[in-house]
Amino acid sequence: MTASGESDARTAIERMLGARSVAVVGASIKEGSLGRQMMVELRRGGFDGALYPVNPGYDDVLGSRCYPTIADVPEPVDLVIVGVANQRVEQALRDAVAAGARSAVTFSSLHEAEPPEPGLPPLAERVARVARDAGIAMCGGNGMGFLALEANLRATGFATPDDVRRGHVTFVSHSGSAFAALAFNDRGIGFNLLVSSGQELVTDVADYMEHALGLPSTHVIALLIETVRRPGAFRAALGHARDRGVPVIALKVGRTERSKSMVVAHSGALAGEDGAFEALFDAYGVLRVATLDEMADAMELFSGPRRVTTGGGIASIHDSGGERALLVDVAADLDVPFARISDATTRRIQAVLDPGLEAANPLDAWGTGIDADRIFIECFHALHDDPDTAALAFVVDMTRQGEPHDVGYLHVAREVFASTTKPFCILSNLASAVANDEAGMLRDGGIPVLEGTASGLTALSHLLAYREGRARPPVEPLDPVADEVRDRWRARLSSGGDLNELDGFALLADYGLPVTQGRAAASLDAAIAAAAEMGWPVALKTAAPGVHHKSDVGGVALRLMDADALRLAYEDIGARLGADVVVAPMAPPGVEVALGIVRDPQFGPLVLVAAGGVLVEVLHDRCLAFPPLDEARARVLIDRLRVRPLLEGVRGSAPADVDALARAVSRLSLLAADLGEQLDALDVNPMIVSADGCVAVDALVVPRRPSSDRSAPG
Repeated sequence: MTASGESDARTAIERMLGARSVAVVGASIKEGSLGRQMMVELRRGGFDGALYPVNPGYDDVLGSRCYPTIADVPEPVDLVIVGVANQRVEQALRDAVAAGARSAVTFSSLHEAEPPEPGLPPLAERVARVARDAGIAMCGGNGMGFLALEANLRATGFATPDDVRRGHVTFVSHSGSAFAALAFNDRGIGFNLLVSSGQELVTDVADYMEHALGLPSTHVIALLIETVRRPGAFRAALGHARDRGVPVIALKVGRTERSKSMVVAHSGALAGEDGAFEALFDAYGVLRVATLDEMADAMELFSGPRRVTTGGGIASIHDSGGERALLVDVAADLDVPFARISDATTRRIQAVLDPGLEAANPLDAWGTGIDADRIFIECFHALHDDPDTAALAFVVDMTRQGEPHDVGYLHVAREVFASTTKPFCILSNLASAVANDEAGMLRDGGIPVLEGTASGLTALSHLLAYREGRARPPVEPLDPVADEVRDRWRARLSSGGDLNELDGFALLADYGLPVTQGRAAASLDAAIAAAAEMGWPVALKTAAPGVHHKSDVGGVALRLMDADALRLAYEDIGARLGADVVVAPMAPPGVEVALGIVRDPQFGPLVLVAAGGVLVEVLHDRCLAFPPLDEARARVLIDRLRVRPLLEGVRGSAPADVDALARAVSRLSLLAADLGEQLDALDVNPMIVSADGCVAVDALVVPRRPSSDRSAPG
């Protein structure tokens, strides 16, 4: 119930981020103190709800009556801001809960000076338990709070600008410094919500995202994250953003490889700490950035209403041939496509250019400077109308023009923006040269100003990528295996026994992957007989238990042409590694590709496609995805590999059958979807891809170890 006796159906997080009543525990009048700054920030933000300072040392704090304890506050508050030392946080939160508070913020690190008493959990765990047991939302600890601009609520103890701009971006950050940096941005990025979520003891990034997605003002969500506390909830939030058409921009920090906990499988090492996020972001169309500069440009570009709906690439106009060449070079490095303008568009542009200038995209339109505004505007209209143009960029250094604002670049930008419908931006090659007052005039009119060649092009590439992601159809259902096959392999993998190479081939074959038809042999005579039956040449491989990478120990002999060659190879391998071997027909020559499955502890099974053979370790050329994958999505993964051109045929060799490889990847993804929770890893290396198809010539299956974390992703 509210103070007036009316029912209040708001959730805990709605009460936190839209609080109508706030208690400030630890409020103070002392200059430079956290307690004073908390009060200053609430007033700076224009908070007009009920405000209750709490401190037994004062009767009044900055014009508001101060209460000795939160129990003395005349109503249960929506939000309590806990601004006390670590050792007092737990009791302060208990008191707030007892007084009926529905949410809390703490900035404290929650690190104790001394270890807790035996049997007592650490302070952070105790505080989290108090909040969870009470069902309240909680921001922090070890964060900087939040700015909920639509609610005029600044729940922070740190100085913020007077003029934080309101707009359409929600920013949630695990870094307090990044939270502050974006709050203090001088480029006019407008926010409806900024959150420094800290340790996320209770309320996490998924909760903030879901809240933001319920706000009509949210046009884009930006995240700086170190990890994800609840993978299932985070995936659900990404799905809701995708369904609502709200782009998500993510800066994921901490991309170093996980220690080789899956040392027996290449796929585990290749996935690394970052592999699951790579797959996750790809699956949900999350736009990944690498720096805060890239994030700021992407935020600004996406905070406007215009999105790419048609066309193929970017069209740009420049006032410099040299900087045009710079843009082309950087775009090539970043794989940003330019629109392929038609002959009709070329003629239309050529008709208005000064003599000696080439009608092309990108376009250097600066000639004599006479009537330059008209030339720029007409060329932009021509490029805009071309069907292959997806978005427009006016690439000029936004230095101060020194002229009236109704002529020059400001005039051109305003005129073009007002008379076009496709995304349009200014892209300045040097951020430090941008004249903020003039850029601000453009931004006030809704025109994004991107500050840097690489960061601006990256933002534009994300604009195109978002279109592609939105246009991607749902995964085509895959033909399932028989229930008996799936259940049999689940039981086998769960039994705890090891699988040898032939077992691995049998598993792959049952799921529709092409494999070599190897035969086991425990003697030279048996090996020769098997080879004679399958036909020469053959490969001989050790089947010694525990040998996972046979070539590393000299356990493989290839292209054995007759019994004498087989005898020599068998004697060598047998003497070192034992009598048990596998004899297999030689695969046709082709390109070596590695396929794999690895189970991420948070997000579950991932499918891996990589450069194969020894290149799997040397190039680190791999792509990962969540299963299942239809053949179209499998082909996208293959096309991203740096070794992809080898599949087109080199030095006169025939092109490889990429369709067959895509089918194999898709079938492996079905295996991952069915059996991934029973696997720690699976390697197929190499898969030989030739003009006649593809075939797996080695397989390593690592069943899930009993000691593995068996918690389901979620």
